[in-house]
Formats: sequence, structure tokens, C-alpha cells
Amino acid sequence: MRAVDALMECLKAEGVEVVFGLPGGANLPTYDAFHDAGIRHILVRHEAGGGHAAEGYAKATGRVGVALGTSGPGATNLVTPICDAMMDSVPVVFLTGQVRTELLGTDGFQEADTIGITMPIVKHSMLIQHPLELPRAIHEAFHIARTGRPGPVVVDIPTDLSRADIPYEPITDVHLPGYQPTTDGNHKQIRLAAKALANASRPVIYAGGGSVSAAEELVEFATSDRLPVTCTVMGLGAFPGTHPQWLGMLGMHGTRTANYAIDEADLIVAIGARFDDRVTAKLSEFAPHAKFVHIDVDPAEISKNVPAHIPIVGYAKKILPKLTAEYRALEPDAKRLDEWWHRIESWRERHPLTFTDSTDAEIKPQYMVQALYEATQGDAVVCSDVGQHQMWAAQHYHFGRPRQWINSGGLGTMGFGLPAAMGAKVGRPEEMVVCITGDGSFQMNTQELATCAQNGIDVKVFIMNNGYLGMVRQWQELFWDRRYSHVDTGQYPDFVKLAEAYGATGMRFTDKHTLVEDMRQALATEGPVVADVRVAAEENVYPMIAPGQAARDMVG
Repeated sequence: MRAVDALMECLKAEGVEVVFGLPGGANLPTYDAFHDAGIRHILVRHEAGGGHAAEGYAKATGRVGVALGTSGPGATNLVTPICDAMMDSVPVVFLTGQVRTELLGTDGFQEADTIGITMPIVKHSMLIQHPLELPRAIHEAFHIARTGRPGPVVVDIPTDLSRADIPYEPITDVHLPGYQPTTDGNHKQIRLAAKALANASRPVIYAGGGSVSAAEELVEFATSDRLPVTCTVMGLGAFPGTHPQWLGMLGMHGTRTANYAIDEADLIVAIGARFDDRVTAKLSEFAPHAKFVHIDVDPAEISKNVPAHIPIVGYAKKILPKLTAEYRALEPDAKRLDEWWHRIESWRERHPLTFTDSTDAEIKPQYMVQALYEATQGDAVVCSDVGQHQMWAAQHYHFGRPRQWINSGGLGTMGFGLPAAMGAKVGRPEEMVVCITGDGSFQMNTQELATCAQNGIDVKVFIMNNGYLGMVRQWQELFWDRRYSHVDTGQYPDFVKLAEAYGATGMRFTDKHTLVEDMRQALATEGPVVADVRVAAEENVYPMIAPGQAARDMVG
């Protein structure tokens, strides 16, 4: 069979049910193979939209997402989603077309060095150099993407090789001698961590994105005693946001309770987290009294930013049950945490996460998120774009389960929200999927509304429309003497008309008194919906750790 037909067999063997892509000259053979393959293909309107949709699918389902692009600009349009997937450890296989082998290096039409361009931002990449390599390369790509620390893998396929005939036999063994991730954790280190925790009087569990796949084990571990839990923006949902041991999100726009607890902790158990600068703030003053247990499947992350006293390499899902068992066996004194919880409760009482609501019909952005929480009964899969709305959503939508919150954390990609929601809805069609976005972010990949309408992808988009690039405006207000420079979007376009032009339903909400009911109506409307929610123009996200400051110096 043709190498591309073998490619389809490989995708099916890997359990692929859907791919997101856009055809072009160099990947035409692959698209010809799709014609008879029986794999659902969703035609996106821009390759970046396809890449983010594959990310949303992967984040929502835990399975490997697949995105396709042609050579040259098709591949370079995938660079942002590839980098985004790398930063957030998302398992996605990117299949790119490439010019014919005799044209490689000649600057041929739509030629780009896809492997060279993407090399710093992939977990692995492969340029197919012989058609017989293709089947094994596909299986290796999926294996690498989903195991160890998940991440993006690029397979670049010259068009002449893809249409060559090859003898195909199914591949059932994928063994890479140079790639053997440590998964189980060292038992001696786990025992040391349990002893350190039993002796700690001010412990905090700090859970990152790597804890999402071990949410059940995290809850079991935290509730084996009264261990306080905080999550990064990537870890939200790994621990229930309504649980009494939940401190709220930590970091730049986290709660004072979480940040103060981290600042005064004597032991921090970091799980699947990388001590990002948005969490640590001023690194030299981060958690100055604490010893660190760091659990992570990627050994390169351990002690990269903050030295770990007890490093444990492996999957949190495998390590946490062992740590819980070792901790319980020590029968630690539960009363040692009384004073710590008394201090935490005093912070909660003095510094609740609040805002000053309007006295008229004006919609404050924080209230918009609270209204959506009420309208969805807290049960939606929420995808966000990047900016103020992302932080308000993280603060005020109380995520109760893993894979309920999908956002671009590490790269902070505007334009992520709509296509990610599209991918999440395709992966979990039975779920209510909403996208909280900003008027700036939404316009970066608005064209995927057409994809949603054409394919019946029922996503509900709520635009937090303040007429500004809000987070940039906030920084210009606070740190640049209100010298607003090119952040006013001018309330263009008319989002209701735009939605209708794309075949979606458009709505506009301006009154806080009817907002919950308005949102319920939007959620009950069949097909994709875009709701333009007009909010207070110059509201700021608080609390906030200013750049270069310590957590104890939060403002707002």
C-alpha cells in the first residue's frame, strides 16, 4: 500500500478518532488517504486553530491529539501551538507535509526547514527520509508524546515519500533504548518525604499541571491528614475548589491565603509543578522557611529553579499512593497542624477573594464569571484565552474536577480559547463546553467559528468585552503611569453580527440583573453561540504580586 495508507492504519492502531487539519500541496497524498480511511477529519480555517484544537482535545480527554499542516506556511502556522504544547506538557502529534526530497534545501515553493524551526520547542521530531520509516515513526511519535513528561512530537513527511508504495505490516513493539522514563519513584526517597511531612508543622501541598492526571490520588493524599492544598493555574481542578483544605490558587494573581501559606510554610510538597516565575515571583525570597519535596516525572525540572531537598522522579499517579501509605504508617500527630490551620483560617477571614460590585446594572468582570458558574451550576468544561479574563476565571470559577479547566499557561497564547474549546467539545461531546475569552483574544482565531458551525460543534463563547487589551492596559496603568499605548480595541467588530455571519448565534448582554438568566438562555440555545458581555472597562485583576516582589508583598 501507499505509505500514507499505512499512516492511516497506524493512526487507527493508536486509537485516533479525530484529527484537525488543513490540506495543501505537500500533504495532498495524506488527504487522499483520508478519503477512505474512516477517521474523522475536521477542516479548520487556520493551522494554528487546528493545533490548539488538538491541544484542547488532548487536555480534555487525556489522549494524544493530532494536527496536520502542509509544508512552508502550513508548518510555520503550527509553531505557536507546538510551543504551547511544549510549555504545558500536552501530548500532541503534529504531522506536516514537506516538499519532494529532491527539492529539500533548494528554497522550493512552500519549503521551510520545519525540523530546524521547531527543534527547540518539541519533545521530539522526525524528518522521514525513506517511505519504509513512516509506520514506525508514527508509532514512536505517539509513544514519546504520551509517556514520561507528555509533549509535542513533529513528523515531517516529504510528499514524494508519502505516496510511495511500501510493504506494510502492523507494528506492535515500540522500544526506544535511549528513552526509558523513570515512572515509579525511588522508595527510599518516598519514605524520606513521608518522614519530613510527619515532622512538619506548617506543610503545604503545591500541585501543578502534572497533578491533573493524578487527581484522585492527590485528594487521597491530602485528606490522609489535614494537609493544605494550593494549585497553580495549570493544576486547577486537580483538587476540588470547594474543599475545606483548598487554599485557592497561588502565584501572581492567587489568593493571599495561598501565597501567605507558601511564604510561611516549613515544608512544601510540589507535585508536577515547575516553580514558574508567575508562582515564585522574586525567586530569592520564595518560601524562605521551607524544605522542598519535589515530585516530577521530568528530572530536568527538579532543582531547576528551586533546590529540592527530597527529589522524587516519576509519575505522581504512581508515587502519591505510596507516599500516602508511608505517611499513614508513621501515625503522625494530627494536633501538630492545629496552630497552622488557625493561622490559615485567620488569613481566609481577613483576606477573602472579593471585589467591589457595581451599584447599577454595570457588569463587573468578576461577577460575569460568578454568573457563569451559577448558570452552568459549576459543571461546565471551561476553556479560556489569555489575559485578565483568564485570571478572573481561575479565581472565581470553582473547579471541582480534573480536566474541567483548559487554558494556555506557560506560553500564554492569545487565540487559544475558541479552538481549544472546539477540540474539547469534539473529545467530550456529552459535556457542556464554554469558552471565556476577551475581545482581544477572541479576534485572534475567530475564524474557527466557521469550523464549529460547519461541523455542529456546540461551544458557547462568552466574550468579556471591556474594549481593551485588558492585561496590558492594567500594566500600563500600574507600572507605566497610565500612559495607555495602543490597547484600546475601539469596540470593533460587532460580535453579534460577526457570529451570525459565521453561522453561529450572536447575543449581547449588558445588565448584571439579568445576566444569569441571559447566560442560561445562551447555554440552552442550539449550536455554537457567541455572547458579547459588556463589562466595566478599567477593572483590574487583584490581588497581585508586582513584578520583582515577594509573595508577602501582595497588593489589591
